[in-house]
Amino acid sequence: MTATKRRYSASDVARAQFNKAVRYLNLDSDMVEYLVTPKRELIVHFPVVMDDGRIRMFTGYRVHHSTVKGPTKGGIRYHPDVTLDEVRALAMWMTWKCALVNIPYGGAKGGVQVDPKQLTRNELRHLTRRYATEISILISPEGDVPAPDVGTNPEVMAWIMDTYSMHRGYSTPAVVTGKPISIGGSQGRIEATGTGVMFTALEAMRHLRLDPNNTRVAVQGFGNVGSVAALRLWEQGCKIVAISDVNGGIYAARGLNVRDVLRHQKEAGTVTSYNEADAIDNTELLTCDCDVLVPAALEGVIDELVAPGVKARLIAEGANGPCTIEGEDILLDKGATFIPDILCNAGGVTVSYFEWVQDLQGFFWTENEIVDRLRRIMLENFHAVWETALEKRIDMRTAAYTLAIGRVVEAINVRGIYP
Repeated sequence: MTATKRRYSASDVARAQFNKAVRYLNLDSDMVEYLVTPKRELIVHFPVVMDDGRIRMFTGYRVHHSTVKGPTKGGIRYHPDVTLDEVRALAMWMTWKCALVNIPYGGAKGGVQVDPKQLTRNELRHLTRRYATEISILISPEGDVPAPDVGTNPEVMAWIMDTYSMHRGYSTPAVVTGKPISIGGSQGRIEATGTGVMFTALEAMRHLRLDPNNTRVAVQGFGNVGSVAALRLWEQGCKIVAISDVNGGIYAARGLNVRDVLRHQKEAGTVTSYNEADAIDNTELLTCDCDVLVPAALEGVIDELVAPGVKARLIAEGANGPCTIEGEDILLDKGATFIPDILCNAGGVTVSYFEWVQDLQGFFWTENEIVDRLRRIMLENFHAVWETALEKRIDMRTAAYTLAIGRVVEAINVRGIYP
């Protein structure tokens, strides 16, 4: 009899992770309800004139989950499957992520239902400027600061920043992060998430007594996060045995030259035609012989059907929510250790915070200063999560959530409930 995959919405997963953690916190039911309820949700429907003169309607979202600890922070994704439920869940994850690394933000997220690859650059610019105008009632340097996510990039952030600045009548670089350096972006921002994955993965290896020089790593997703994580880990001596992108993957038991794979991907547009490795699909990558698995693609790739075959001892979540509820339970029963997404991939929002601070003060740091600050924050909070997990005898994700939720609750109690 064939196993059937259970379907959960992103909100289902986010709430399940939250509910598991609050069992270890002494919270009243009304506080729990407050914590999971988004502060505000905006749905916008807007027209865009396409290059052929047709008018096409698009739907976009912006959700603020919490403003307790400061302005909201969260990316904007362009993807045909964007839904309010997904954006709502991602906003809540951002609240916990920001609280966990102790930066003064609440969580937000945004998105537009669109396949950006199907639009010309001109159409994409028009869509971005109109969407930015529609959500401009929410965004501001003091209130809500967007950033890139799936399907968006520094150029899209530049268009949003310029649109907002035109409305204000003067340049306002601090309204978004992840911008090009020439208009107020930060050194190290593009590589920040992947670099943070490297810092936490190496620290977890140290605790698990895995020598990097003898550690086999598989990376699913070779975009901005996965490619940087793979390169940084390879530079630290790890053996990268498998890499994949949306088209499929490659595997080499002897290890891959990541710099050479990056060169090939740039020339060919995919890693799959790299001829010094065996071709595999994305599921085979997840279950290949490796010690460390870095899922750095989309949500829900390690489910109850895939998890039994996963051999990795350490799962470093470069993506948001790459493991389903059942998938995680199976891997925990097998003794795997997780570096949960709200910790592992928090390098991006941490350096976004650095960028925002630099824009507000008009004073910029060097890349070495950025990386040093990022390392300190990632390792401090890794140790806090590791020690909490040992103290409470709970898994790393639950430990991370208890710390993050506790910090938000503390802020609520100090501020009080208005009026």
